[in-house]
Amino acid sequence: QVQLVESGGGLVQAGGSLRLSCAASGRTFSSYPLGWFRQAPGKNREFVAYISWSGGITYYADSVKGRFTISRDNAKNTVYLQMNSLKPEDTAVYYCAAGEYLAPGRRRYADQYDYWGQGTQVTVSS
Repeated sequence: QVQLVESGGGLVQAGGSLRLSCAASGRTFSSYPLGWFRQAPGKNREFVAYISWSGGITYYADSVKGRFTISRDNAKNTVYLQMNSLKPEDTAVYYCAAGEYLAPGRRRYADQYDYWGQGTQVTVSS
C-alpha cells in the first residue's frame, strides 16, 4: 500500500508555471505506475499525465501536451508535474494516483487507480 500527499499548488497568472509534487510513503513506491488527474468545479475528474514505474513511459492528455511534464524520482519517493504556459482552463484540484497494475489502454481512466492523494488546488488567473 502507498499513501500520497500532493503539494505545490497555488495561484498563478496565465502564462506562468508551477511544479506540483506528490510524496509517497511505502517501501514499494518504485514499483507503482503513477498518474496525475484534475477536477474542475462541476466537471468530472480528468486524466492529465501518466508515468510508468521506471519513468520510461509517459502519456499526456492532448490539452496539456507540450506544456506539462511528468517525472519521478524513485530515490525520493516523489512524482512531479511541471506545468508551464498555464491557462485559466487549467484551474482545478490536481490529484496524484497510483495503481497496482494499469493495463495498456486503461491508464487514462481514474477508476483503474488504487490510491489517491488529497489533492492540491491550482488556480490560473487571466
